[in-house]
Amino acid sequence: MSSLAHNSIIIIGFYSLFTGILPFTLDVDQQFIAAVLTIIGYSINDNVVIFDRIREYKALYPKRELKEIVNSALNATLSRTINTSVSTLVVLIAIAIFGGESIRGFSVALALGVCVGTYASIFIGTPVMYDLNMKRQAKLEAKKK
Repeated sequence: MSSLAHNSIIIIGFYSLFTGILPFTLDVDQQFIAAVLTIIGYSINDNVVIFDRIREYKALYPKRELKEIVNSALNATLSRTINTSVSTLVVLIAIAIFGGESIRGFSVALALGVCVGTYASIFIGTPVMYDLNMKRQAKLEAKKK
């Protein structure tokens, strides 16, 4: 949840800061809303892939610590996440360069969102999940005592 909010805030901030500065329009219109919603969907997909691998590893290795499971899951999904993001980014940059003026702002927002969404799912979403799990586990252990 925090990584999704982070991604949305970054895109909205980018549009706010660079409106009128960049040589193409950054109007807040239906394309902008579509870009933000697409970025949120892309980020959800990244998070689901990582969290599903964590869930899978928890079932496969029940005696391992959560830290090891999360690290293994991130390592297993890192190449897939990076490859997907880079291939998507190449297409979005091509659209931004060769596309028409009407779609340029949309593709730039998506390109920024892909970059931000990729690092957010790895460096924000997963650590927040780990911290929340550790806090919940500490509360459960405290209740047992």
